[in-house]
Amino acid sequence: MSFDLSSASGLESFNKFLLDNSYAAGWVPSQADVALFKALAAAPDAKFENVLRWWNNLNSYSSEFTSLPAGSASAAPAEEEDDDDVDLFGDDDEDDEEAERVKAERVAAYNARKAAKEEKKGKVIAKSNIILDIKPWDDETPLDKMEECVRSIEMDGLLWGTAKLIAVGYGIKKLQITCVIEDDKVSMDDLEEQIVAFEDFVQSMDIVAFNKI
Repeated sequence: MSFDLSSASGLESFNKFLLDNSYAAGWVPSQADVALFKALAAAPDAKFENVLRWWNNLNSYSSEFTSLPAGSASAAPAEEEDDDDVDLFGDDDEDDEEAERVKAERVAAYNARKAAKEEKKGKVIAKSNIILDIKPWDDETPLDKMEECVRSIEMDGLLWGTAKLIAVGYGIKKLQITCVIEDDKVSMDDLEEQIVAFEDFVQSMDIVAFNKI
């Protein structure tokens, strides 16, 4: 996968590539993805929605870049034997005692094999990419300090992303900031509670977008 992400045409080509080559569940990025990620100085324009989704996904792995595999991100997993082909119950003509013993052995072997496959694959971690609008009290609220306070929130499974200021009228701007969370670890209610706790700066928080990764 080779794209010149320094140009609009390159981003458009990569955006189309991602549209035609969606990632399967359990996908883990590779060093090829990391190289492309580093070729971008910042998050891509929202009009390249597939690239932006990919960028946010990669950003959530930033602390793991050096340990990611070197292979192609689009490489298909090795073919594995289908568990549905395993005969757990044996033949009907076996005597009852022997049949029960064989069945127990086959069930134990099946469960052991299934557990080994799941351990090898690793647990799929469900993540979400979230865009938050955080509104100040007025035009005199120091927005840099407000952003600093928001980013000071540390939770296991929470990673802060890019942020920007958006005018809402009367000289007031709101802070729009992205984050990636691990669904099993981070409660949005808890996160909102911590954000609005900075009551000297924050008037309210709204969720603009909530997308599963």
